[in-house]
Amino acid sequence: MGLGGPWDGTSYGAAEIDHAAAVIEAAQGIGVELFDHADIYRSGKSEAVFGEVLARSQGLREKILLQTKCGIRLGERGLETHYDLSRDAILERVNQSLKRLQTDYVDVLLLHRPDPLLDPREVADAVGKLMAEGKVRQLGVSNMSAAQIEYLQNQLETPIVANQLEMSLLRRDWLESTVLVNHAEGLEYSFPHGTLEHCMTQGIELQAYGSLAQGRYTGANPEELSPAEAATAAMLEQLAAEKDTTPESVLLGWLMKHPARISPVIGTTNGKRIKACADAASVAATMTRAQWYGLWVAARGNNIP
Repeated sequence: MGLGGPWDGTSYGAAEIDHAAAVIEAAQGIGVELFDHADIYRSGKSEAVFGEVLARSQGLREKILLQTKCGIRLGERGLETHYDLSRDAILERVNQSLKRLQTDYVDVLLLHRPDPLLDPREVADAVGKLMAEGKVRQLGVSNMSAAQIEYLQNQLETPIVANQLEMSLLRRDWLESTVLVNHAEGLEYSFPHGTLEHCMTQGIELQAYGSLAQGRYTGANPEELSPAEAATAAMLEQLAAEKDTTPESVLLGWLMKHPARISPVIGTTNGKRIKACADAASVAATMTRAQWYGLWVAARGNNIP
């Protein structure tokens, strides 16, 4: 999301391409295989600079998985930001992404947000055409509930393989909603009930964007933190020291410990922060129940019911 320079119409150059190459190298260095894009990131420049790196790096495309998203239009055609998952829009946007990425196909296409005017038959038609042409290999969604996934899946001939949602220790609607059933506190959370469980039972991968909590626990100005955030940051530091790793790895390890087998999406383009995530899987494997609950309670700022 951060590749390609500013969120404006300015062009990119050698510096942005070199930065993208360094980010890709750092990510591969910690075992990252899937690279997540969207047609709107940096107004298309994120895909474009990534494509430049692919073009100059022989054999790289075969070593990675590419994922992109479509469905959001940013103030186009006389309209404010809106969503468009019509047949023609999907075909147009995917072909534009492929051109920018300088590749013949993406491994996964995600429908970025629910479109209230979505016709699942149009989606099925567009996706079927793209798959028949070899341009898309698998389909997923983003920011969708269990009901929306089922509604869409009923018209599709291909399974929905992923659902990308905001999930982290800071943004815990996904977790709080599953335990605050029949509790007054549960009214504070908007995460649709049953979404996590539906994805788990249907084998739909849960991808977590915002998984590093925008650096809130790992580098933010201490004076800007709430008491709960400060306590959580301190606990992450303590656990990182005990496990001889980084707070970032502990933060992601906490997320990956959940039985939903959540796959964190690392949004940073800072090579040092990427490398700081290297131990996440091993932290998840060794994190105790007491440590997991301790972080959750610290982040909540109060005990669970």
